[in-house]
Order: sequence, then C-alpha cells, then structure tokens
Amino acid sequence: MPLSVELYVEDCFDESTLTETVNEGETASLITTETWENWFHRWLEILNPYLPPASGYEIGLRLADDAQIQALNAQYRQKNQPTDVLAFAALEADLPQSEEMLDSAPLYLGDIIVSVNTAQRQAQQQGHNLPTELAWLTAHGLLHLLGWDHPDEDSLMQMLKQQVVLLKSIGITIDLE
Repeated sequence: MPLSVELYVEDCFDESTLTETVNEGETASLITTETWENWFHRWLEILNPYLPPASGYEIGLRLADDAQIQALNAQYRQKNQPTDVLAFAALEADLPQSEEMLDSAPLYLGDIIVSVNTAQRQAQQQGHNLPTELAWLTAHGLLHLLGWDHPDEDSLMQMLKQQVVLLKSIGITIDLE
C-alpha cells in the first residue's frame, strides 16, 4: 500500500520581520505546501524502517519567527532564546498499537516548528539559500519526531548524514565539511 502523508503547514511569521534576504525577494514562501508535502512523502519513504506501522501519517509544520520560537523554547525547554528548530514528538518509543489503531488513518507523528529568521541567518552563514536551510532544519525536526537524537558527537554525525540523504532525495546537495 502506498505511503500517505497528511501535512499541515502554517506560516506564522511576518515577512516584514525578515531583516535580510539571501537573494532579492526570496522568502520562505518559495516553498509551497505542495512542495513540502512531496518532500515529506519522499522522506517518510526513506525513513520507513523507523516509522511505526500505520496506514498513513500526519505531521504539523509551523514556520515561525524568532519571537514565536523563543516563547516555545522558553515554555518547553526552559531556554529563553530563539532556536532554529523545535520538534514535538507525539509518540513514545515502542508504543504498543492495536490493529484498530493501525487501520485508522493517519497516525499523528508530531509538530515541527522552524524559525524563518534563524534559518535565514544560518543560510547566509552556510552560503546557501533560505529554502535549502528550511529543508535542512525540517528534515532534522522530522528525525527527532521519529526518535533520533544527538546526545554525543557520534549520534550527531549519524543524524547529520541521514539529513544529507533526505535532502539529496529532493535534489538538494549539502556538504557536511
């Protein structure tokens, strides 16, 4: 059965708060909801071994500004500063599921929140465009939803390598060096 993905994209940033653009007129809205859906579909196909069994999956993606993500970071992580991406996983690892749960669609994996302001700064620092940075951060958030973490350098490198694979699947090349 083909993998189904229901994605809810919410642009919660005020484009006037973006201080600079990477290229004239470039904003996060260059990535359409349809593009996001296609990306998540490809990514979940690649990550299928890490997915809990279900007939479909649901994910929320919120594109926020620094003030919005700082408020969430302070509330949920007790860090009163902006960050680039937050991921709120809906499932516990090894959560038992009944046949009824497997047959009902879709399984909610959680929410990813990305700060467009921070992504914009990081894109400039890394020398690539804003959509590339947004894809990079969103892929990172997706891995967190599926239980990936990076408490040490080795696990961080494994996660970053997986992000490179995910981005390559959508035509974006990132060099980790």
